[in-house]
Amino acid sequence: QVQLVESGGGLVQGGGSLRLSCAASVSSFTPNAMAWFRQVPGKEREFVAAVSWSTGSTAYADSVKGRFTIARDNAKNAVYLQMNSLKSEDTAVYCCAATRFSRPITYMTQPSMYAYWGQGTQVTISS
Repeated sequence: QVQLVESGGGLVQGGGSLRLSCAASVSSFTPNAMAWFRQVPGKEREFVAAVSWSTGSTAYADSVKGRFTIARDNAKNAVYLQMNSLKSEDTAVYCCAATRFSRPITYMTQPSMYAYWGQGTQVTISS
């Protein structure tokens, strides 16, 4: 059973940076894509960014373009989310997800496309 484990969340002031990490518990696990989603209470899960495991191609939500960067490390079976210029509206629980579903990365924005999920890590931005 593959588990995804996130780390790196916390409290940071607006304008600051955080780096989230997510690692798969099984070294032989090879997804087609991994992604980050975020959720706040009372709202639906929101796509943040995705990366193709084979090509490294990426996709981003408009709200984070130019501020967030997703990257993967195939050797470590890990994905990272570098978040810069953080705003209060970025406050959420951030979850990483993985899938063996294969589509162009720009289509991989729906939670239903991902079969594997982490527990989430809280990111809080203070104003």
